[in-house]
Amino acid sequence: MCDTGAFYVPGVAPINFHQNDPVEIKAVKLTSSRTQLPYEYYSLPFCQPSKITYKAENLGEVLRGDRIVNTPFQVLMNSEKKCEVLCGQSNKPVTLTMEQSRLVAERISEDYYVHLIADNLPVATRLELYSNRDGDDKKKEKDVQFEHGYRLGFTDVNKIYLHNHLSFILYYHREDLEEDREHTYRVVRFEVIPQSVRLEDLKADEKSSCTLPEGTNSSPQEIDPTKENQLYFTYSVHWEESDIKWASRWDTYLTMSDVQIHWFSIINSVVVVFFLSGILSMIIIRTLRKDIANYNKEDDIEDTMEESGWKLVHGDVFRPPQYPMILSSLLGSGIQLFCMILIVIFVAMLGMLSPSSRGALMTTACFLFMFMGVFGGFSAGRLYRTLKGHRWKKGAFCTATLYPGVVFGICFVLNCFIWGKHSSGAVPFPTMVALLCMWFGISLPLVYLGYYFGFRKQPYDNPVRTNQIPRQIPEQRWYMNRFVGILMAGILPFGAMFIELFFIFSAIWENQFYYLFGFLFLVFIILVVSCSQISIVMVYFQLCAEDYRWWWRNFLVSGGSAFYVLVYAIFYFVNKLDIVEFIPSLLYFGYTALMVLSFWLLTGTIGFYAAYMFVRKIYAAVKID
Repeated sequence: MCDTGAFYVPGVAPINFHQNDPVEIKAVKLTSSRTQLPYEYYSLPFCQPSKITYKAENLGEVLRGDRIVNTPFQVLMNSEKKCEVLCGQSNKPVTLTMEQSRLVAERISEDYYVHLIADNLPVATRLELYSNRDGDDKKKEKDVQFEHGYRLGFTDVNKIYLHNHLSFILYYHREDLEEDREHTYRVVRFEVIPQSVRLEDLKADEKSSCTLPEGTNSSPQEIDPTKENQLYFTYSVHWEESDIKWASRWDTYLTMSDVQIHWFSIINSVVVVFFLSGILSMIIIRTLRKDIANYNKEDDIEDTMEESGWKLVHGDVFRPPQYPMILSSLLGSGIQLFCMILIVIFVAMLGMLSPSSRGALMTTACFLFMFMGVFGGFSAGRLYRTLKGHRWKKGAFCTATLYPGVVFGICFVLNCFIWGKHSSGAVPFPTMVALLCMWFGISLPLVYLGYYFGFRKQPYDNPVRTNQIPRQIPEQRWYMNRFVGILMAGILPFGAMFIELFFIFSAIWENQFYYLFGFLFLVFIILVVSCSQISIVMVYFQLCAEDYRWWWRNFLVSGGSAFYVLVYAIFYFVNKLDIVEFIPSLLYFGYTALMVLSFWLLTGTIGFYAAYMFVRKIYAAVKID
């Protein structure tokens, strides 16, 4: 299910290197889970090559804040380097001005990580955790985990130190060839051991090579933000042969140590759903059979009419709600989201959006949302016609702009704040114009097209006629309150998926890789089933209480799990992230608001359509004079 090396994306072909071929090392960005603001590599005074060239990027990379750029590291395939000075002559170290020193010190104290790539593989720092299970020192097992990127520096007793020496360890896989041909190599892992070595302890000669101090008697390179600092940027390269095949070189980055948790959560969710289905089928089918049988007894028709229950509201149950245009627009956007998420997760599960093609997931999601406008428009148009709406052009415009407009508005405001911080996470102006062009040039016409056909199509046939005069609604019990409904309906779908939610949050906010799309697909199916079931139960109870205003209420209540997602996001913010500043907090809650809104639309739409089908079914089963 989670085998990432099963087959690779077309267009990501392995690069074969010969002995002493240059292996280019590029920088991606600097990130910190404390500030959530990525910066580009050369925002800090690192050594620069003679000519800086940025890689052309896809939409997803730009939105993620990646700015991939070349670096002056000279790495040759399978050729060792003991220690080399990166820039500045051997007798002239690099001088950081007071301004630069202050900036570097600030970034180190904010826990920034530097992300480099070699042959498209991200650099990782090896963390060896000793898991001493038996209490016996001899049996200490090493648990190796990898951290993405490397720490820019560290702080110790209010002093700030910069990692100015990088020991690169690259692993290659030797490809088997015919005897007379030269061997080719492929890069299969890229690790780094960052060190901080002060200027006095590094000895450099004229050929820009250097010697590192022996043993542990060296001191780290301190950065004093109140004055100029002098230091060397140095690096060394070490190559090792590895058995890892090129196709499975991403496995070290993606091996989740806790696949059991996912299986446990899936089984747990499946049990919950079966339990729910059991209760649902028992209550509803038995009660409904009894109801329908009672209602359909010809001879007791006078007695049954006196009874209470859902049959009494048959003349009002399909009465169009208030604001039918907004309701159908929101449901149209919900269908659009549903189609997009389903296709993205399915394609990712098949391994087509591998993490080696950076930003592919984001780009695919954006384009799919645009193209799914046809389905969104069609379903919105047909529903609007069913709800006796007439102004289809206005309805189509509302569908195409309501939800995307809110998303764009929130993102634009957040983007202004990120711009103010000069972060690379800010979407550049040309990209923003391109997104607007996609919205008005692809999405809007497609929504109109779908809406036109949906509106012309036969409306959904309702099995009973609507009375001229609306019925009096009896006073409702306290538990029929909307908010109580949201709390009751949200808990089961949320319980079915909250473990997966934890991993998704870690992927978004803590720079982890998320690659368990097989599990995610299962969880998504479970979510759809549990939302539909809960929604049917809620609408049944509501109609039994003789309240026929179910359209809006059902849409709101079915999306109840979004409320729990919001609560969980607040809990995650307080307990898991140490974000303290205003702008990172604003970003977190801005993006969380978008997630919650989208999730509410998605689950609300699923629940609404399930309930609508159910209501049409039960009223078609009773005979009404």
